[in-house]
Amino acid sequence: MQSLSVPRVGCIFSVSSRPRLFIRRVLPQLRPVLAISIAYLLGSIPCGYLVVRAKENVDIRQTGSGGTGATNVTRSAGKAAGALTLLLDALKGTVAVLIAAWLLSAPGMGEHTNATLISAAWGVAAAALAVIIGHIFPVWLRFRGGKGVATGVGVFLVLMPAVLGIAALIFVAIVLLTRYVSLGSMVAALSIPVLALLKYKLVSPHPDIAPLMAVAVIGALLIVCAHRENVGRLVQGRESKFR
Repeated sequence: MQSLSVPRVGCIFSVSSRPRLFIRRVLPQLRPVLAISIAYLLGSIPCGYLVVRAKENVDIRQTGSGGTGATNVTRSAGKAAGALTLLLDALKGTVAVLIAAWLLSAPGMGEHTNATLISAAWGVAAAALAVIIGHIFPVWLRFRGGKGVATGVGVFLVLMPAVLGIAALIFVAIVLLTRYVSLGSMVAALSIPVLALLKYKLVSPHPDIAPLMAVAVIGALLIVCAHRENVGRLVQGRESKFR
């Protein structure tokens, strides 16, 4: 009888240890994937579409430029709807980055070494880009969304607020001079990598400059590429001006 009790106890111990083993060894490896997935799904929430549908019972994709961002919402449903869309889209970016930062640095999820901290920084960077991609290519609207500007604002508000502040001033200056929101958005987006490099390389050296620069460069390119139709209209002189 005793010879049978040993494997039985061992089996019980093995089963009971599996959740702990999963938490200690497997779950930490899944956190970046979870953070990126949450960020993309958050970014995919079509705030502009939902706001206009609720207010006007209209499909925003069938009006104006067809975009779901705050600019087209303002033209189609008024300034209040546009402001609400801007706030909600920016909030998506902020929340996605904060969730990623929490997931990748949560206590009890493994020992934090230099390697894990570097991995966490890149994980947050990937989540930051995922929420912008989700806004531009939302799964809920067949991958046709906004331009990524407001969501990018929410991202950079957390990651590099000082850089965002200067970029916002550039945006305002361009819009006041030209009355083109799209042009102001693109110039401001392209200024972010330059400003980030100056700040985090020269003015205030940052240990995580590589992931920060990755977000700045790729994020800016995503926003500019999302404005490709606007570029065509600007060249042809058919782009709508802000009034």
